Amino acid sequence: MPEMRRRRTVTVDVGGVKVGSAHPIVVQSMTNTDTADADATAAQVRALHQAGSELVRVTVNTEDAARAVPDIVRQVDVPVIGDFHYNGHLLLTKYPACAAALAKYRINPGNVGSKHRDANFRAIIEVALAHDKP
Repeated sequence: MPEMRRRRTVTVDVGGVKVGSAHPIVVQSMTNTDTADADATAAQVRALHQAGSELVRVTVNTEDAARAVPDIVRQVDVPVIGDFHYNGHLLLTKYPACAAALAKYRINPGNVGSKHRDANFRAIIEVALAHDKP
């Protein structure tokens, strides 16, 4: 098998896990539970971590999910990343405990808010900066 060349990237610390070309490749998984069900989601995060995931993403798509995030994070020993689409700017602003609990925010810049994409994207970045998130 030919040697794989990695592109040079900066190192980012995600909840204590170093990600970037100067470090080994990190395994990241995503739950498929309803994030609003904190106990079920935490159980799946733990199972994914035990299976080798070093980072685990959860969808944060509703207010109930945003409210559940701090409880999920308290129950696990792996960095949890919030996966946001369309309404992340609203949820992160309205639920600062969610914003603080997550190790990182994952956003798709193409869908952070219809006609107001730039303002919505900016709002997410401002929350990330306020909470010292990568």
